[in-house]
Amino acid sequence: MTILWIASGAFIGAILRFTIGQVMKKWTDSTFPWATLFVNVTGSFGLGYLYAHTAQQSLILFLGIGFFGSFTTFSTLKLELMRFATKDWIRFGLYLLLTYLFGLIAAYIGWSI
Repeated sequence: MTILWIASGAFIGAILRFTIGQVMKKWTDSTFPWATLFVNVTGSFGLGYLYAHTAQQSLILFLGIGFFGSFTTFSTLKLELMRFATKDWIRFGLYLLLTYLFGLIAAYIGWSI
């Protein structure tokens, strides 16, 4: 049953992340990775909230490990940072700062409310 909870959440999280990426591509022609920033910050908020307010194992598996684990994306963040590092140090620094600063603030807010 554990694997089913995780896989179900992961399926939904991955599809939602992909959909958000597609929608944001239509909204902006910017090379800045707004979609990744958005999913990582909102995912940090959601995960902070979840872990502060539930001890229910099935929710931790479904939302915490499954959904938020596939909704947020550490590897894409690193790839996008490397692309900026090779040609645009200002965007590299801005993206790194925004992601970690807003991610920590969002997780704290989620935890606190």
